[in-house]
Amino acid sequence: PLWLQSALESAPEARLDSLIAALEGEVAPPEPPMPTHSAVASALRRFKSEVALLVGLADIAGAWDVRMVMRALTRAGDAALGLAVRALLREAAARGDYRPADPARPERASGYIVIAVGKYGAFELNYSSDIDLIVFYEPGLARLREGLDAGAFFVRVTRDLVRLLQERTGEGYVFRTDLRLRPDPGATQLALSTDAALHYYESFGQNWERAALIKARAVAGDREAGARILSQLQPYVWRKYLDYAAIADIHAMKRQVHAVKGFGEIAVAGHNIKLGRGGIREIEFFAQTQQLIAGGRQPDLRLPGTLEALERLAARGWISRRAEQELRGAYLFLRHVEHRLQMIADEQTHVLPADEARLERVARFAGFADAAAFGARLRGELQRVERHYAALFEDVPELTRKAGNLVFTGDDDDPATVETLARMGFANPSQVIAAVRGWHYGRYPAMRSARARERLTEVQPALLEALSETAEPDRALASFDQFLRALPSGVQLFSLLRSNPALLRLIADIMGTAPRLARILSRRPRILEAVLDPGFFGSLPSRDELSRRINVEISSAVDYQDCLDRARVFGKEQAFLIGVRILTGTVSAEQAGGAYALLAEVLIRALQAVVEEEHARIHGRMPGGAVAIIAMGKLGGREMTASSDLDLIIVYDFDPAHGVSDGERPLEGPRYYARLTQRLVSALTAPTAEGRLYEVDMRLRPSGHAGPVATHIESFETYQRREAWTWEHMALTRARVITGPPALSARIESTIREVLTARRDAAAIARDVREMRAKIEREKGTDDIWDLKQVRGGLVDLEFITQYLQLVHAADNPGILDQNTHGALGRLREAGVLEGESAEVLAPAARLYHDVTQILRLCVEGQFEPENAPNGLKALLAEAGEVPDFARLEATLRGRLAEVRRLFDSLLGAPSGER
Repeated sequence: PLWLQSALESAPEARLDSLIAALEGEVAPPEPPMPTHSAVASALRRFKSEVALLVGLADIAGAWDVRMVMRALTRAGDAALGLAVRALLREAAARGDYRPADPARPERASGYIVIAVGKYGAFELNYSSDIDLIVFYEPGLARLREGLDAGAFFVRVTRDLVRLLQERTGEGYVFRTDLRLRPDPGATQLALSTDAALHYYESFGQNWERAALIKARAVAGDREAGARILSQLQPYVWRKYLDYAAIADIHAMKRQVHAVKGFGEIAVAGHNIKLGRGGIREIEFFAQTQQLIAGGRQPDLRLPGTLEALERLAARGWISRRAEQELRGAYLFLRHVEHRLQMIADEQTHVLPADEARLERVARFAGFADAAAFGARLRGELQRVERHYAALFEDVPELTRKAGNLVFTGDDDDPATVETLARMGFANPSQVIAAVRGWHYGRYPAMRSARARERLTEVQPALLEALSETAEPDRALASFDQFLRALPSGVQLFSLLRSNPALLRLIADIMGTAPRLARILSRRPRILEAVLDPGFFGSLPSRDELSRRINVEISSAVDYQDCLDRARVFGKEQAFLIGVRILTGTVSAEQAGGAYALLAEVLIRALQAVVEEEHARIHGRMPGGAVAIIAMGKLGGREMTASSDLDLIIVYDFDPAHGVSDGERPLEGPRYYARLTQRLVSALTAPTAEGRLYEVDMRLRPSGHAGPVATHIESFETYQRREAWTWEHMALTRARVITGPPALSARIESTIREVLTARRDAAAIARDVREMRAKIEREKGTDDIWDLKQVRGGLVDLEFITQYLQLVHAADNPGILDQNTHGALGRLREAGVLEGESAEVLAPAARLYHDVTQILRLCVEGQFEPENAPNGLKALLAEAGEVPDFARLEATLRGRLAEVRRLFDSLLGAPSGER
């Protein structure tokens, strides 16, 4: 009752002055004794409550208009905050931690800076506003006890300040305090040094932070130091050029205001008058964006207050007088309604009641006869604001206007953004928000530049939409986050995506199904440019085209090492593009196997030429010498995948009359070609700055590990005719000469054909094959159906059947020889060797195994685990298997494996113990 009496006995302006003076005398008396900490807390809370009563009475009575109410609340905030800081520094001085230059006003020259932003900074506080603060300190000014760290000291002061202001006691609280607008709040202390702050803003500052700093002012602590740092931040906030580019960035980052058609319709009951369409935030944002565009060149536009900014923008011709008047009227009306809402039970709300009776009471409290009259006025104001705000962004690219609420500022999750992401299909919206927030704080190298962050923001809604349309959005986003973490620079990628939105879907597909491709892409984002070529999804590049491209690359190299690096870049980029074709379904597995093999052949041929030249530079050339490379295994059969090794045999010949090379460091023939082979293998396998190109396996050479790495042609012929085991002749069915002079190549091919068409004892061959399969089963056997190579009935069984049939029937039907498994099965069928059920089972099984293997090798590194696999990958596998879903694929695969195993036993004769 005494507060009411005091409020009514004098003018409200005078009463506010006396309350502030009384608080200063109570909290920071000029002479000892100092009040206790609890006494300070109590005084601040009583002051806030009495100010609230005073301002509320002046507001309801019409003694103060909306602007006077906001200024009075802000003055009270300045007094409470400033005196709280003074009290805390005096306490620190009493402990001996701090030696103030002025004991009566210890904040002076303290280096402790409290900056207000948002409504508080602009003198626009409402009844239940949080106060948005950023706290800095200048270490060089701090007069601290020796050995005391300035950072730790000022963080403690700030923590105590927050507790002093917002801790609820029996007397209430002073202000809810928000420090989340400081630089990178998730990774920084509550108080930052001025040097750290300036470095952050200059290096990583975001455009929404520029907008926030428009309203910044030093409100407590060392105000002179505060003025200095705000002056130093002026070039960051106010750019000299007309800054339209940043506006789309801010627009997308602050999607609490909705210019998206059909989202957040204007209403009365339940409408959010701050964040809803046509609300207060849209008016504030309308002014701030115009200020950022022009404020760099017109300093008189650098005003913190919303109404002052609108008036100055109109005076300067940036907005029309009608726009200024309509927005001014709407702003004052909406702040008036906001104040009425918040007077009720001191609720921090901006939402009108949905209940009719409560809405009626609010309408009358706001000065209207009834809810209908109130609603008509409110709708009119909201619609006027919406019209002006939407016009401001009518030229914003559609790319930034697809999603709903997408806000990634501050430290807490925006509830409407959580709702938007959940609606889009993300299972854990908070993790999505944390990831995106991290991108914008420049925590990855790719996001360090302001331009990269602006480009990201422009494509961000469409990017999230594309990721949300994958089978598992959260996993796709996590993969994209890893991709972004490894990316050296982001500007090029985001500019590319901005210009070519269709690429977003491809990126999303890669992230959702092929983490292996994503890792390649993060190291070589320029690969995406090749996808933009109109002819990319047409025919695969020919041998001549690939050879021409690699020769251009290598001919531009400055030295041998550069040749190796360029070959790796070329090889990995081309392999990636083959992978993209598989992923998008534009090539079949069989075509992909041939494409991978052709790429490997072209690279081997190109590097062989480079290696021979380098070898000759040191050791000269071998008179009459020649060398050929035989492709074996997947390369020989043109069945390579994204992760296949190269199975190679190197065969050479030279003139025995000249058994030594003619260089400065001559070598005898066998050593010459052994060194050449070792150098070639190293050129293919050695890790350089660009990584490895391939792994090379030479165990199929004559005598395996025990034999020389390069084999003389006569030794090769003798070994294959007289010494080779059955399994080596089986491997020879896939042998194919891929480089070498015509004479040597023809001789090798003739030998291979002669060996493969020799007449054999079918029973003996079958026994050898069974024994070999049993040995593999003992060493590598598995029940995992997704280990398609080793599981019984899988690729090993299928290939062994095919190779067995070729070995025992080629003497009579040489036309059945084909290095490719599927091709050989077709020839065996045409020749009548495979008939009936055998033909009906083996060819479809070969196609299924190779199709599934291509996808697995492309997308998965290591063992495939269905229970942990992305749903997108499962769907891709089902599509490759030409079945409706993954469960059907598993069933089909099990059936094929059983059929192939049964045929293996039938055609080769299972031992009695296995029948």
